[in-house]
Amino acid sequence: MAMVQVTLEVNGKRVSHEAPARMHLGDFLRDQARLTGTHLGCEHGVCGACTVLVDGAPVRSCISFAVACEGRQVTTIEGYDADPIMQRLRAAFTRHHALQCGYCTPGMLATSRDIVLRLPQADEGRVRVELSGNLCRCTGYMGIVAAVMSVLAELRAQPDPAVDALRAALAQGRGAAPEAVRQAAFAGFTPVADGAGAAAKPAPVPAAAQAGKKEGRGSQIDGGFTVPFPAAEVWAFMVDLPALASCLPGASIEEHEGDRVKGKIAIKFGPMSAAFNGAARLERDDAAMQAVFRGAGQDSLSQSRANGDITYRLQALSPGETQVDVNLLYSLQGPLAQFSRSGLVQDFVRRMIADFGNNVTARLRRPAAAGEAPVQASFNPTAMFFSVLWARIKRWFGRGG
Repeated sequence: MAMVQVTLEVNGKRVSHEAPARMHLGDFLRDQARLTGTHLGCEHGVCGACTVLVDGAPVRSCISFAVACEGRQVTTIEGYDADPIMQRLRAAFTRHHALQCGYCTPGMLATSRDIVLRLPQADEGRVRVELSGNLCRCTGYMGIVAAVMSVLAELRAQPDPAVDALRAALAQGRGAAPEAVRQAAFAGFTPVADGAGAAAKPAPVPAAAQAGKKEGRGSQIDGGFTVPFPAAEVWAFMVDLPALASCLPGASIEEHEGDRVKGKIAIKFGPMSAAFNGAARLERDDAAMQAVFRGAGQDSLSQSRANGDITYRLQALSPGETQVDVNLLYSLQGPLAQFSRSGLVQDFVRRMIADFGNNVTARLRRPAAAGEAPVQASFNPTAMFFSVLWARIKRWFGRGG
């Protein structure tokens, strides 16, 4: 098995060891760095027991390759001694009997710290949503929720300058951990490019999406694509909801009235399969050629709930070419919540944005005849899964992408 040298900064110290190329971060921390406080449970990214911070953001270490974290800053349960939020959480977990066997506790504490840091005004419902990706088979969650709520209440009643400094650093984008936290793990990965020139690439975040991000409303993905048509023509298409839905694989509209629609989005990706039934509305600014598509829905099988805003903004690159910048801000509640921050799922969404751009271009080149319903875009989840996976592997080993 090929071995590679992996060097990380773990709990403020440089750690460098040889490891198999496909060793996961959790195994690297336990077997190579001998930091056994990180617990491995399901090893499928579902239970959250293995959660650590990578550049300050919670990450499932059981599905993150160690080599992909080269040069990054990792914080494990052993590295929080001087952290002002974790000091309060540890005391609160003891006070509220928020642990029994303790197996989930390291990951639960990492997620709880993220909640206290990002969401100072969170109520109990929001705390439960944020904790839904961490599973505990002992406590019933009552003590855990009570512990997090007590820390939030303490900090609201009597602010802590050290905690305020961490929150201010996060809000200003400088980071929120002592090691200089970034807001999103693996933010430096290059998104997948499609085969026809419409690349899903990082784009400037529109003001509406930026505001939602500061409020801590969920996970965020940026992407974009170019369309070889004038901006005015692309804009007219992008605010035609039935035409727009026909370009999004898995989407179907059942009711349409003005800027409001009801319908379904079916998703299948690896272990995740869902069909969200819901409603959405389009808020548009014709002068700026910017719109926000706000929607919410529920999966009929898992009963998971999703809320999201899709913000898109058009910019004319030339008289015959338009850039479409897309920002997706979303949150999941329920059994599917553990998938919401997966780097692989985020790459999958970026790939869908790129394919969506290809479909928009194709529809503009061959518009539907008058009175003819748009043909729904086809979707091959298996092909897309392996396309995304292969692109990621090539990036990890520097062979393209």
